[in-house]
Amino acid sequence: MSRHTVSLALQGPWSLTVSRRFWEGFAPAALPATAADDRLATVFRVEADWTRAEVVVRQDEGTAILELSGAGDLDAAAAQVARFLSLDVDARAWPEVGRTDPVIGHAQQALPGLRPCGFHSPYEAAAWAVLSQRVRIVQAARLRGDLVARHGDDGAFPAPAVLRALDLDLPGRKGEYLRAVAGAALDGVLDGARLRTLDPVDAVSAVQQVRGIGPFAAELVVLRGANAPDALPGHERRFDAEVDEQYGSGALLAEVAEHWRPYRTWAVVHLRALREQRTREIGGAPDAVSSSPRPSGETGRFDG
Repeated sequence: MSRHTVSLALQGPWSLTVSRRFWEGFAPAALPATAADDRLATVFRVEADWTRAEVVVRQDEGTAILELSGAGDLDAAAAQVARFLSLDVDARAWPEVGRTDPVIGHAQQALPGLRPCGFHSPYEAAAWAVLSQRVRIVQAARLRGDLVARHGDDGAFPAPAVLRALDLDLPGRKGEYLRAVAGAALDGVLDGARLRTLDPVDAVSAVQQVRGIGPFAAELVVLRGANAPDALPGHERRFDAEVDEQYGSGALLAEVAEHWRPYRTWAVVHLRALREQRTREIGGAPDAVSSSPRPSGETGRFDG
């Protein structure tokens, strides 16, 4: 096993502590809670070769320090970490979005230094989209945990070649769809770097070609799997409700979101995170079911 340390000079605000706590509450792929506020640790599959890698991330003021270990391509692993933590985004103009839009400004103050994070790759996002079809969030999380325990690699999600070969006893057509996701990952259809080079609309369209992935799920894969920073969900009812609540009934998302460019995904994640927080504080149980009767491949929440 090799080790590699990378220091990334950050452009714009970032708080490791706030981002890590957000990820700890991200049901589809939550980090285990830790008492250590000065580090973030996770295990993941490196898209370049599908080997297992570990990373410990620390923050030294304006620098993110990635301590990586694994048997594969650790340079590719470092680039992937930067992507799934949104450390590869120039966020120097992000505070200006909050000064232009007071709603976003409030969200920035409530979640200082948050950068969207969650899925390690579009492959894992697509697998979650399949697992969470028409089941409760907690059941989908158990299905994912069982896959990792039985067929993964010491905490890492099963590699695509492994997943494609499995004959899984899962509800509905989940086994078939998971094999399709695995095949798409091996064919490069779900490559995160590639999806980030495409216009988000084109990227979503490309992902929808994978069997079992509908419009909502494809948006999840692109916006939260590839972590595209400047895109909007078009099939997220709870977010639409939040826009109505914050900007007035009848507000047009496309017009409101013009002020968010080039960080539209970031604005969406901030608003959804605060909506979930409010719901928990009043004792609700948001998104208990990940899908009502939706078309095949659609899950019921955008940010987990």
